[in-house]
Amino acid sequence: MASESSASPRVRTASPASAGEAAEGGPRPPQQPPAPVEFHYTQTDSFVALLRELNASLLVSTYQANKLLAVRASGPGLSTLVRTFDKPMGLAVDARRLAIGTRKEIWFLRNAPDIAPRIEPAGLHDACYLPRSSHVTGDIGIHEVAWVESGGQETGEFGQELWFVSTRFSCLCTLSPDYSFVPRWRPPFISVIAAEDRCHLNGLAVVDNEPRYATALGTTDIAGGWRADKPHGGCIIDIPSGEFVTRGLSMPHSPRWHDGRLWVLESGIGGLVLVDHSIGRRETVAQLPGFTRGLALAGHYAFIGLSKIRATSAMDGVPLAERRDQLQCGVAVVDVRSGESIGFLEFQTAVEEIFDVQILPGIRFPEVVGFQKESLLHTFIIPPGS
Repeated sequence: MASESSASPRVRTASPASAGEAAEGGPRPPQQPPAPVEFHYTQTDSFVALLRELNASLLVSTYQANKLLAVRASGPGLSTLVRTFDKPMGLAVDARRLAIGTRKEIWFLRNAPDIAPRIEPAGLHDACYLPRSSHVTGDIGIHEVAWVESGGQETGEFGQELWFVSTRFSCLCTLSPDYSFVPRWRPPFISVIAAEDRCHLNGLAVVDNEPRYATALGTTDIAGGWRADKPHGGCIIDIPSGEFVTRGLSMPHSPRWHDGRLWVLESGIGGLVLVDHSIGRRETVAQLPGFTRGLALAGHYAFIGLSKIRATSAMDGVPLAERRDQLQCGVAVVDVRSGESIGFLEFQTAVEEIFDVQILPGIRFPEVVGFQKESLLHTFIIPPGS
């Protein structure tokens, strides 16, 4: 049940906001940042209605524009908060905390719900994420991040530790105060931990609080070897056994376990794919007008990040490249029961590539305190009774 999706004709235009220094053409910003680009987007009425129905908001990361976006329903439209981070990619978030993988570090933010109602305009916000610490990893190609049950080197007070994908070193990692990162798992076909991006390991799915599935764009054991077969070299790997769940995917990203089923984005065709994890059979539920990357599921709805393909991007032979001029950047909502696109948020300026999309259930209007203004200098959280 595949369907071609596009924006609904019922569209509202957002008020412009500055997106800051948008990095053009690739993940690394130029030596001299370009002038700020006004941030314009449109959304369907149904997109806003879905956020209200779910009593939720969205976080979206875009490493191309160096931004973290908080997308919130407001009146008949959206209010989108724009915060600057250096190449933000993977996000792990819940009501208490937020972890952001960036170019050379992982940032940890904590929700301070007591001060959220006091943020102007008073009474509107129901969460406030404040930066608390960071761990410097170096440029190891941090992609997806996820909280899992503890049992490793360094655990948090919630009995969990953060796992993350190092694409450059082709492994899954955790943190230790003594090291840049601690390799915890690598695909069986990877012979050594080396900074060579051998298979472009990129995605991580957690099942029952344990790392369970990983995605990679290839199965090679040589530096950059995955690039030779981008159209069909992708795979999903069962982490405990090291066995392939399925192979032959076109640039898979964002594996997710939801309602007892395994989902993945087949980015090279712009697809949302349901995978039978026991036999590897695949069903393309929807095809969308963008490079699909970043997936969040809630009930029957899939929120899917869509990216354009850069003119400099080497996508030879990848099916989506044939539709390069038709691609859009934004977040599409698909009803997974029918494969139909039922809502759309489209970024028209500043943002052209998305990495991750995460839902904040039960949080309608979060604040994220960043580093570009002086708010952080004058916000203090201390223990009760101090």
